[in-house]
Amino acid sequence: MGLLDKLSGWLGLRKKEVNVLCLGLDNSGKTTIINQLKPANTQAQEIVPTIGFNIEKFKSSSLSFTVFDMSGQSRYRNLWEHYYKESHAIIFVIDSGDKLRMVVAKEELDTLLNHEDIHSKRIPVLFFANKMDLRDAMSSVKVSQMLCLENIKDKPWHICASNAIKGEGLQEGLDWLQEQIAQSYQNNEHMND
Repeated sequence: MGLLDKLSGWLGLRKKEVNVLCLGLDNSGKTTIINQLKPANTQAQEIVPTIGFNIEKFKSSSLSFTVFDMSGQSRYRNLWEHYYKESHAIIFVIDSGDKLRMVVAKEELDTLLNHEDIHSKRIPVLFFANKMDLRDAMSSVKVSQMLCLENIKDKPWHICASNAIKGEGLQEGLDWLQEQIAQSYQNNEHMND
């Protein structure tokens, strides 16, 4: 059973549509994370860089997931904003071993959070400080500090250390995200029937 199937089971909801954006710079591990979230029988054996974007849809007994895997290459980042309005959650993936581009990741995150379609929404943002298996990887605390996540006051957010190739840390993040989505459903603030 894939992690998204587990997530929908925990929510105990019926026929709800959940749109999740998976964002981050190129080579941060977004596609690998999404692959780990898919049911085991649909997981790809090889991961290739995303050009433009991929849409992955998963159905389970209670939820229909649409995950938008958006390319992090600079020439494609302007595509991100076209999907903000309909999103219910954001997964932002950071390569914790790429210190040189942490400033770029922060700039993209700030642009995202200040966009008119995101700024006014209380949308949960899950951060994966990915590639923790690398020798030079920064801790999730250090990544949080470099991205100034403590300044995010108007949205629920959480950061998890992860190693997407092995699936490590993904469960913790999804546990948190499913709680946030369940609260959104209960409050009926963000999602339509």
